[in-house]
Amino acid sequence: MDFEFALWQMFYLIITPRRVYRNIYYHKQTKNQWSRDDPAFIVLIISFLTLAGIAWSVVYGFDTFGTIKTVLYMVLVDFLLIGAMMSTFTWFVTNRFLTQNVNAYAVAQKVEWAYAFDVHCNSFVPVYFILYVIQLCFLPLLFKNGWISLFIGNLMYCVAMVWYMTGTFLGFNALPFLVHTELFLYPVALCIALFIASLFGVNIAQYILGRYFP
Repeated sequence: MDFEFALWQMFYLIITPRRVYRNIYYHKQTKNQWSRDDPAFIVLIISFLTLAGIAWSVVYGFDTFGTIKTVLYMVLVDFLLIGAMMSTFTWFVTNRFLTQNVNAYAVAQKVEWAYAFDVHCNSFVPVYFILYVIQLCFLPLLFKNGWISLFIGNLMYCVAMVWYMTGTFLGFNALPFLVHTELFLYPVALCIALFIASLFGVNIAQYILGRYFP
């Protein structure tokens, strides 16, 4: 497993995600598949989520059982279950509505489910950075009553969701046989509108954390 290359990808997924997807076509030519054939990226995400789960558990004062429960929830639900649902949805949408066969005599190309999951993994990296790392650092501020804490907390969730949607768009836009992949950017406007509406008194961070850590 090439952990060094996986870390390189994570770094650029936060800074310039387009650079990561430039290697997709080369990977297809050499490996004959769009998806990754190295599990190092997933292993690293699970490892980082484990560390995050431990850190959040320490902050909330959980015992060993509570810590294990938090780690398992972050890995199995936040990352794998939601990721499988999102991957299945994008896999279905792209293959059903967005594929375009340029040459009628060529073999029809389809989006692999594994590639859809790769797109989720890539898009999850900035979400992890914002909601599992930065949010933890701002936790004392987020639980204060006031417009500043409301604004910062809601902004974190808005940016994380917009970044996830943008990453999803970039992932499928990199495939040459897909058209109208901007479809994945349409929810961004709704996300921004909800963010603006939430500034009138809905503290998203406090609400989610209150349900996540009852």
